[in-house]
Amino acid sequence: MYKYVLRPLLFLLDAETAHHFSFAMIRFLSSIGLTQVYRKLFVFEDKRLEREVFGLTFKNPIGLAAGFDKDAKLYNEFCDFGFGFVEIGTLTPKPQPGNPKKRLFRLVDDKGIINRMGFNNNGVYDAVERLKKKHRVLVGGNIGKNKVTPNEDAVKDYLICFDALYEHVDYFVVNVSSPNTPGLRELQEKKPLSNILRKLKRANTKNAAKFQQNEKPILLKIAPDLTDDQLLDIIDIIKTTEIDGVIATNTTVARKGLKSHLTVTEEKGGLSGKPLTDRSTDVIRFLSEKSNKSFPIIGVGGIHSAEDALEKLEAGADLLQLYTGFIYEGPGLLKKINKAILANN
Repeated sequence: MYKYVLRPLLFLLDAETAHHFSFAMIRFLSSIGLTQVYRKLFVFEDKRLEREVFGLTFKNPIGLAAGFDKDAKLYNEFCDFGFGFVEIGTLTPKPQPGNPKKRLFRLVDDKGIINRMGFNNNGVYDAVERLKKKHRVLVGGNIGKNKVTPNEDAVKDYLICFDALYEHVDYFVVNVSSPNTPGLRELQEKKPLSNILRKLKRANTKNAAKFQQNEKPILLKIAPDLTDDQLLDIIDIIKTTEIDGVIATNTTVARKGLKSHLTVTEEKGGLSGKPLTDRSTDVIRFLSEKSNKSFPIIGVGGIHSAEDALEKLEAGADLLQLYTGFIYEGPGLLKKINKAILANN
């Protein structure tokens, strides 16, 4: 039904318009109590799907990647599609509109999306107000810096978001890998990244004592465009800063082997979806093997089928996230993946 009825209708709309329309529909269906209908259709639950990762219990290993629910508006509602966790953000200290529109493009022939959204969000404090309600699902907080903040002051922005979200999320993700904020990826270099992570670790200890909680897991989201030497640096940084894991990977700036029309493929921004499948899996495998599986990995990038998901798990991923595959394949993809995971246990 989704692929042959709903998706064609949504794809008649501009991509960003379709996103906002989908949010409005999910909110409306929830408000009139129809969530149980699609829970029966899409949610597949089994105790054997539970995963214990960085001290948290995930009811299943499939999460919604950051960027879909930027402002924490529907994180509980996405639980009704079967997600085991939802990552909100990327959030910045101050609200910002992001890059000028048009900034979201479908590559239908490639099952991909190019975005140059630019961390558009209403600011961390706006999201905090919604995150105060009871969570029905584990929630990750993806944090970044404002566009106007120079890189030498970036750590201040990450700390502001970290402190504001501390009581309201289950884990944190440090986003230094989006290609859509000028200069952001420079923060992936060893010295500035180590500085950010060390200061967040100190803030973690301080907040845990303040709120009498365990320290929250801190993960790093990396780009798929890093070289092997840079990936080895990432492994070393995780070891020395003692953060809890990695999300591999963000979107890519590469444009090799695309079938879609040149006018679309040449749009600036990060490419996600099926063209990223192999590269993200290669990065997962490299990190897992070279680190001797010494930290958890959340695998994301081009998961459009149960087979794609199993490949990432076999490569070394402990958990998975969907974004573009969820748009192209629909919520039924979650049930297919969960069933395949059980069948391959």
